[in-house]
Amino acid sequence: MNYSEASSLLKEHGQEQLLDYFGELNEAEQKELLGDIEKIDFSIIENADASHKAPGKITPVTAVDLSEIALNRRMYAEAGTEILRQGKVGAVLLAGGQGTRLGSDKPKGMFNIGVKRKLSIFEQQMNNISAVVAETGAYFHIFVMTSELTDADTRKFFSDNKFFGYPGELIHFFVQDVSPACDKDGKIYLENKHKVLLLPNGNGGWYSSLIKSGLGDIIKEEQIEWLNVYGVDNVLQRICDPAFIGATALGGYGCGSKVVKKVSAEEKVGVLCNEDGKPTVIEYYEMPVELKNKRTESGELEYCYGVILNYLFNVEKLNAALSCKLPYHKAFKAVPHLENGVTITPSSPCGYKFETLAVDIVKNMGSCLAFEVERNKEFAPVKNAEGTDSVATARALLKENGIRL
Repeated sequence: MNYSEASSLLKEHGQEQLLDYFGELNEAEQKELLGDIEKIDFSIIENADASHKAPGKITPVTAVDLSEIALNRRMYAEAGTEILRQGKVGAVLLAGGQGTRLGSDKPKGMFNIGVKRKLSIFEQQMNNISAVVAETGAYFHIFVMTSELTDADTRKFFSDNKFFGYPGELIHFFVQDVSPACDKDGKIYLENKHKVLLLPNGNGGWYSSLIKSGLGDIIKEEQIEWLNVYGVDNVLQRICDPAFIGATALGGYGCGSKVVKKVSAEEKVGVLCNEDGKPTVIEYYEMPVELKNKRTESGELEYCYGVILNYLFNVEKLNAALSCKLPYHKAFKAVPHLENGVTITPSSPCGYKFETLAVDIVKNMGSCLAFEVERNKEFAPVKNAEGTDSVATARALLKENGIRL
């Protein structure tokens, strides 16, 4: 894209401000800015509000709970193990974020959760995978989603650590797609004079980003039928769990979601529900108060199953579900950006970020198995430096599970 083409495109969408500093840039900087402009999907900003529908009738889900799983574990595990041994399962790690809240500008997965020894989040999750491999005798492809900020560091970290003992040829990296950020009037921000402010497009963008990277060819050639998607936050994440795979496949579900019983109505986790009879996840900040606090006759929360970002998707149904674009959710945030030629870091919300959410993929899958797991064995999120869901609480749970720190 040259200057004339960029100018014409921006004028068409009312975003001419992105070229305000073009004359001050050197040739390399001009090329970078034009490349960024070429990447912009203007429809994200222009159609964000129109893509959302009013919520339908919300009802609780029935889960395969811990007692039912205990009764049928052998059957579920045998079925899942066979699927794994046939090479029909892949894993997708969502690892694009930095450890900013933990005081690090490196990829979050590189953060050391060890005490007397070094143990990164990446290593602990790979150890969890190694335990499943030892149990099933089956390796599987792992697709690691990074961001432009974390890609190089993540690839190097895995390579330097010899892929944590896992076959390196089965681990693949791809960069998440981006979306623009804008001010209250819809004007796209610059990050600096030669760079548009383009941010990762949310955890719902994992599959479109994977396909765009060309790695979808592996899924097709290897005839992978299931993808287990999980987040980097949870150090007790059990990935490609044969019982989870077996229960989802035997039940004929389009997808499955590992869930935990919420500890309180106020816990900050999304809740798996039904909306007009179809699965949906309502984020904790969107849950109506009357539903959030609603209890059964026995006193338990009626909407009790919190998701832990561990989903299993059927690839065929995933392809069909994503023939329609996911909606973008816009969040009003304090967005660092260029203003009057100077980069500022505002202390209060000033503009919008646009993200797709994995929960919207669940909504499009038609059916979803809620598969309950034990909190203390599979849910140790590392979200904050201190307090709830922090490094300290995760370390305590790791020790409880016999992990040497």
